[in-house]
Amino acid sequence: MTLAGSLGGALLLLAQPLPAALPGDAAATAPAQVRFAPPIGVPMTYRVTTRRIGRDGALINFALVYALEWQQVGRGYRLEALLQRIDSDARPEVTRALTMMLQPLVGEAMAYLVAPDGSRIDLVDPEQTWARVTARIETTGAEAGRPEARRLAELIAALPAAERDRIATADIRALIAPANHAIPARAPADGASVSITHDGALQTIARVEQAAAPVGGAEQPLAIDNLWTIDTATGLVMRERRQSWVIEPGGGRTLVEERVRALEPVR
Repeated sequence: MTLAGSLGGALLLLAQPLPAALPGDAAATAPAQVRFAPPIGVPMTYRVTTRRIGRDGALINFALVYALEWQQVGRGYRLEALLQRIDSDARPEVTRALTMMLQPLVGEAMAYLVAPDGSRIDLVDPEQTWARVTARIETTGAEAGRPEARRLAELIAALPAAERDRIATADIRALIAPANHAIPARAPADGASVSITHDGALQTIARVEQAAAPVGGAEQPLAIDNLWTIDTATGLVMRERRQSWVIEPGGGRTLVEERVRALEPVR
């Protein structure tokens, strides 16, 4: 995940240097055509988990847990998102670094306006939101004596407004099928890389990609498995999993990155 992927991913990379960025969320084709009707007034939990291989060869687990709720606004929608907590099973020193870097974002509410068909997402009052975020990161870093926080705040402030907004909306775009351009609309004629199945209102799309990335100091071939489960009644992606595997010379595979986004109503 690169800085352009999401703010949480950027902080993870800054707190614990990892192998060079793997392929990101490049648009494949037009997103799946589904009805967009999010559940109004229903509290939901959205968990975004990233596992990446660290310098010691072990996978680092890192998760952002959001509270979400949809509101109707005119013909469109407003989504309130609150980062509730950060979970990690990394080594204590890594966990402390992650907590320090991300603590300013815990309890920071963000609001998004979404078009009636789900095709467009805009951050509400982006300038004020980013001012609060960067100020909290700088303050926490200064109190903890961590220059990384100031570097991150300066990096965010230097980005063009459109790029900052893309970072802030990355996980939300992934949640909304009409806005998620990584989801292929249909299987190719030979059915080799994409398959689409249906189970009632749920549509499951699988896509396999081939790529390459520097891992362990050398360019390695990758197999990237993508899986999306979409609720066609709401247009929401209930679960997304992306796994990147290094292909060994003998044909074996080693997992070097996994991202899982999971959405469910609050029980």
